[in-house]
Amino acid sequence: MTAELSTWADGPARTAIVDFVTRVTRAGGPDFVAAPARVAVFDNDGTLWCEKPMPIQLDFTVRRLAEMARDDPALRERQPWKAAHEQDAHWLGAAMVKHYRGDDADLQLLMGAIARAFEAVTVEEYDRRVSAFFDQVPHPPYAPMIELLGYLERHGFTTYIASGGDRDFMRPVAEKLYGVPPERVIGSALGLTYTADGDLLYKAAMDFFDDGPEKPVRIWSRIGRRPILAAGNSNGDLPMLAFAGPPGTPALRLLVLHDDAEREFAYAAEAEEALTRARANDWTVVSMRRDWTEIF
Repeated sequence: MTAELSTWADGPARTAIVDFVTRVTRAGGPDFVAAPARVAVFDNDGTLWCEKPMPIQLDFTVRRLAEMARDDPALRERQPWKAAHEQDAHWLGAAMVKHYRGDDADLQLLMGAIARAFEAVTVEEYDRRVSAFFDQVPHPPYAPMIELLGYLERHGFTTYIASGGDRDFMRPVAEKLYGVPPERVIGSALGLTYTADGDLLYKAAMDFFDDGPEKPVRIWSRIGRRPILAAGNSNGDLPMLAFAGPPGTPALRLLVLHDDAEREFAYAAEAEEALTRARANDWTVVSMRRDWTEIF
């Protein structure tokens, strides 16, 4: 069974995955979990694909904000349009770092702008824009995580994406990239309204932001089960990781550590609390440098 995980180096992370899957799939064993309950949830940004130097959805959105600032000069003096117009990646990146440290002031500005950027766009038009963006800006996922998703599926797991990113941004590409169909993508969402013409249009307001404590809420609302495996990479994934494992059922919690400056990036600015909690609770920390033989 270990031969399937060819991009995972021999070590504690690979061993933890294989041992866990073996235990929960061994019929008659003390830790056996029936296939319908083998639910695995994965964060997306920084867990399944790269989030540095800028999250891919933020790149997509910033391009739209820059278009808006080009057409309306008044927006050029307001954040985050100002940052988009000036290509100020520092302000945009700092907004996310502040969020993971408990300061959401700049993130609220960004979320408000995102909602306004796609107001009255139909769901089909948004899907088309996202697909066109990915045709122009390829964004390869992490090879070991793709391998892990397939490995779990072959052993009777149902895999879901549970991301702070926009649900409808991930859906057009999730099946092609990850083998995860759109109905198994859980994420943040803009509000929607139905028109007499039979269209669904986005509102200029967030419906919910699927991060932190909201992740377990959305997972339960969509799936109706606790996952037995959860994987994330940041402080915002802590509640999802802690939520994994119904009482009396084994659970595996994976925290991806970005510590490979040569092949990807090395940073922990948004994961300090998650790392402390993982080490204190014996969760599995996945070192990109140590545990992955290749990244892309």
